Amino acid sequence: MVYETIFNIFNLGIILFWLILLVFPKKDFTQKTIAFPWVPLAIALGYVFFLSNTSGTFSTDFPSLSSLTEMFQNADPHGVAAGWLHYLAFDFWVGCWMLKNSQEKGIKHLWMIFPLLFTFILGPIGILFYTLVLLTQKKLFSKTV
Repeated sequence: MVYETIFNIFNLGIILFWLILLVFPKKDFTQKTIAFPWVPLAIALGYVFFLSNTSGTFSTDFPSLSSLTEMFQNADPHGVAAGWLHYLAFDFWVGCWMLKNSQEKGIKHLWMIFPLLFTFILGPIGILFYTLVLLTQKKLFSKTV
């Protein structure tokens, strides 16, 4: 029961931080959030917590798709929670980088809505959208301040 509560705090809490990136991109709190990975570090603590309470997570052959599939099928709830927090931490870190990078390059925030949403929901698809934004805005190779 306590595990479910801890998981829910991380899983629902990240939505608040994504909303901050999307709705309040220039506010001081958002700027502090994207300046250093405080949120991913907090999620990393949750990741360590769940990882330390699972078994068999690293007993797989990572290059093998069938072995990875078996690992996820046989994972206990703590292992699944750790895996999910892994995604939450890295997707949010990427979202923070994209927002910071777009602000340094002078991209209007309206252009960032879809890349950020897709990074939150589908990770790498958001990176593709951000790259398209950079290309359409001719800012892919422009220097940042």
